[in-house]
Amino acid sequence: MVSQGSGTRDSAGLDTKRILLLGGTTEARDLAARLAARTDLAVTLSLAGRTLDPAPQPVPVRSGGFGGVQGLETYLRDEAVDLIVDATHPFARRISANAGAAGEAAGIPVLRLERFGWDESDGDRWTRVPSVRAAVEALGDVPRRVFLAIGRQEAKAFDAAPQHRYLVRSVDPVVPPLDAPDVDYILARGPFAVEAEVELLKRHETDVVVAKNSGGEATYGKIVAARILGLPVVLIERAAESDGNRAGTVEEALPLIDHLLASGRKRGV
Repeated sequence: MVSQGSGTRDSAGLDTKRILLLGGTTEARDLAARLAARTDLAVTLSLAGRTLDPAPQPVPVRSGGFGGVQGLETYLRDEAVDLIVDATHPFARRISANAGAAGEAAGIPVLRLERFGWDESDGDRWTRVPSVRAAVEALGDVPRRVFLAIGRQEAKAFDAAPQHRYLVRSVDPVVPPLDAPDVDYILARGPFAVEAEVELLKRHETDVVVAKNSGGEATYGKIVAARILGLPVVLIERAAESDGNRAGTVEEALPLIDHLLASGRKRGV
């Protein structure tokens, strides 16, 4: 068995470190592109497989789950992985928790790459809530026209408030669709320009926007559009950050990756 942190040697005798990059975000793709040209690294990008038509990636890709913490730990050992970089979506808490637990069990470091959240600006009318369920409740009892921009996986929660009219935008179809009686769907992948978002909100006579505080530029247009139009935003906040190795940008992640791999090399001696 190859000990964790020892790396592997290629045909030329070079010490190659193996990185498992948990992706599905712009940051993961950007980081993969930055690491792809390095001959001292072998990077595998793991995608959950939920997106029907994922964008091309610059490194080898595996798709699908691992089978929980135990399955991921087994993968790490079998593939002699030296470092996990968790660059999943800021709201993908289950896989992040699994990565931390599996990394600890396998004795390898984990780096969390998570983009910074949005900060409130002058003119914003935000109601911050801790969960999707709280967002449903925050809409109130009076019927409203709601732009629901939280992705497809948790959209069904809004069936609990069928008095509202929903415009749901997601990359892939919402399956099964909402049972609420008045729902329209838009399939689209960001980035979304501010001007287009303003036009969309005006055309659908939107009363309120529901969004997750995902951070980044690709979907920030709806937040700016709501500010321009004076619309309220129900913003679902992230869970509290866990301890451990963290980076907010790809630039911050790069030196941390080298530091953690070097530390792992020392432990493997």
